Amino acid sequence: MTADSPSPTLEERLLEGDRRALARLLTEVEAGSARGLAAMKVLYPHTGRAQTIGVTGSPGAGKSTVTNEMAKAYRARGKTVGIVAIDPSSPFTQGAILGDRVRMQELTADSGIFLRSLASRGSLGGLSEGSMDVILVMDAFGKDVILIETVGAGQDEVEIAGTALTTVLVNTPGMGDDIQAMKAGIMEIADVFAVNKADLPGADIVVAQISALLSLSTADGWDPPIVKVTATEAEGIEELVDACDQHHAYLVESGAIAESEANRARRQIVALARRRLLAQLIDHSGGQDRLDELVTAVAERKLDPHSAVDQWIGG
Repeated sequence: MTADSPSPTLEERLLEGDRRALARLLTEVEAGSARGLAAMKVLYPHTGRAQTIGVTGSPGAGKSTVTNEMAKAYRARGKTVGIVAIDPSSPFTQGAILGDRVRMQELTADSGIFLRSLASRGSLGGLSEGSMDVILVMDAFGKDVILIETVGAGQDEVEIAGTALTTVLVNTPGMGDDIQAMKAGIMEIADVFAVNKADLPGADIVVAQISALLSLSTADGWDPPIVKVTATEAEGIEELVDACDQHHAYLVESGAIAESEANRARRQIVALARRRLLAQLIDHSGGQDRLDELVTAVAERKLDPHSAVDQWIGG
């Protein structure tokens, strides 16, 4: 670069592997700033190459430890890894402790791993609003594998299935997961089942329950494997990584990856449109004051919620 040539943009630096540019642009896209939106337009054509794996399950199932060990296993195979870890936000302040950043501290010394902790900011689906853009920016940066650990919201945490190509559902013995195995919802989204803490009594029972559930499935194509792991000892992690790779290979070889990408794009467009329309509604329909008036009327039983929406949308 000569003295008269312009300095490279953040996007150009990111595409060349500059981690500082990655960190700065992640902050912008997570915030949904104008700079972040401009960056997404430039970076999006460079996405679609990463293998994305969602790790979900009940709180306390050991998702962080499983994610941590999977990252190390992929690095041992020569893959670069991005981690997007979602932590729960306070319903009052919207702040978060971001404990995953502390639990995965040992990974930060590896330049082949980039960890980003995000707050859920009240999202009920296990992911934060800006998480999809964060994943895409890491994809554009060139990460081979991106692991997405969800907040652990429970049975309705199914949003990850529309975000990651492969969904790993972590179960453990002795946490009431025997009941969960008989219910719809989160159990239906798993591409791979991981039974963590397999050294504890009851692990084989959990495996049997999941197997019974899968035997009732009428889905064609992929049969989700069940992998027993003890993540604290890194036992079974290689088999879990193999199962994820096999699922990704199945998606590519069967052509199902195109459908998965289309579904992901549809979900993201609808989610962004919903968020933007709501923001416009607040800005152009009397603002927050008008909303507060309607809230008061509904709370005082002077107006029903449906009529309040009609009045709000109708101006």
